[in-house]
Amino acid sequence: MRVSYRDFSKTYLLDLVVAHAGIYELKVTRGLVGAHEAQLLHYLFLCGAHHGKLINFRPVQVESRFVNAPSTQSERRQFAVEMGSWHERDLAERVFRECLFGLLNDWGGWLDVELYTEALVHFSGGEGRGVQRLPLTRDGTRLGTQSFHLLNPETAFRITALTEPTVHYQHQLYSLLHLSPLRTIQWVNLGRQKIQLVSLTR
Repeated sequence: MRVSYRDFSKTYLLDLVVAHAGIYELKVTRGLVGAHEAQLLHYLFLCGAHHGKLINFRPVQVESRFVNAPSTQSERRQFAVEMGSWHERDLAERVFRECLFGLLNDWGGWLDVELYTEALVHFSGGEGRGVQRLPLTRDGTRLGTQSFHLLNPETAFRITALTEPTVHYQHQLYSLLHLSPLRTIQWVNLGRQKIQLVSLTR
């Protein structure tokens, strides 16, 4: 299965697709976990399918679990946008926002965050330029490095899909920002009913 937007594309290999029955994701693992269900749900959304099944062949007794898509493709394109704390300082940040909404309008919401992130990195200059490890310091002492997705030398972006209150995570991002040489982190939270765009600035 290939998903694309403009000149970005990514291919997923599905284990088994049965007409009128849905998508089957086959595993050989110690036990099925939430990440496996999220992966199958991602595939259901991309294909516009309603039903899927996880099957794990490793246990002595085969383990299986049904997964149903909780929304239609149309519903995944219906969301409120909150931008009261969003600020753009240059063309790269405006292009980032336009690309983000282009992806959401084309693909819909609720997909794997990594897919949106990969596409936005692509449109921000690719892995070589858009992803860099920056030093973290506190009071002049170097603590290590952290990988950031950059829009420009002073601005990084972060995509999340938190469904719980986001205040705690926002505090974590502020702490990370103050340890880094960055001036701003442009944070996008893709919630189920609301998309928040927040500019965290020193």
